[in-house]
Amino acid sequence: MELNSLRQFLVVARLEHLSGAAEELRVAQPSLSRTIARLESELGTPLFDRSGRLRLNDTGRLFRDHVERALGELDAGRRAVAEAASEGVGSVRLASETFLTLTGPLAAYKRAHPTVEVELRWAPAEDMARHLRSQEVDLCVASQPIPAEGLESVELLDEAVGLAVPLGHPLAGRAGVSVEELADQAFVSAGRGHWQRRLLDRLFAARDLTPRIVCEVDELSAIAALISAGLGVGLVPAFALGGSTRVPAAWVPVDSPDCRRAVTLYWGAGSHLSTAARLMRTTIANWDWTTGEPQEKR
Repeated sequence: MELNSLRQFLVVARLEHLSGAAEELRVAQPSLSRTIARLESELGTPLFDRSGRLRLNDTGRLFRDHVERALGELDAGRRAVAEAASEGVGSVRLASETFLTLTGPLAAYKRAHPTVEVELRWAPAEDMARHLRSQEVDLCVASQPIPAEGLESVELLDEAVGLAVPLGHPLAGRAGVSVEELADQAFVSAGRGHWQRRLLDRLFAARDLTPRIVCEVDELSAIAALISAGLGVGLVPAFALGGSTRVPAAWVPVDSPDCRRAVTLYWGAGSHLSTAARLMRTTIANWDWTTGEPQEKR
């Protein structure tokens, strides 16, 4: 099997759409179809269901997992050799749902290691385990649980999430607010799949309620600005109350013990981490989120 064919298979498996995969890979669709057919012939079994929309079948998912790990090991080997040959610390690839929380440790890391190449990737939480196992990234930071099989992790912080409201809002200045009181409020929220949106949906669903979302934002840094402008209210973590990320709005505690987020750092168990990646893992894991400064090694 050719490496290029395997890489093309992974794109088709991810998109489950031949023409979309061909466009992303910049190859002709008939050529891509022949590549997939050749792979299936070599394996002696179909990898996709073709009744209606193209779907990866159980065998295809099994093969995909092995291909991701195999190509990830090859890439890790190349990076390890490059690091050894240059006698340097290598590079580091970090994925996260949002980088606002990580600006402090990232800035400190870059000051301490200015020559290291740092690659930051936004990634939804549901894709992180796959990215780590295939070694597409070295480290991931998630504000919601991800499948932990084959991964190691350390919890970075566990904090309350409150309600941000515009200054002058009737709820501003309250000592607390119940979820039931928020049933008629207009919410500015992140898109589906983001930890903030999942928390909002979970809090309301537990009370047989549905949040009234008037603005769904992909650009998370805009949520605070839209709330401050009076467009609605929204869930904001306590971390956003301090420093340069401070929300220009009032913050009201939510009367629910479940209105929290836990931020966790993940990496592949047994995977080769470059010196640069190990140093970043240490910097993030040992960061003092209360003071915004490095702390003594745990």
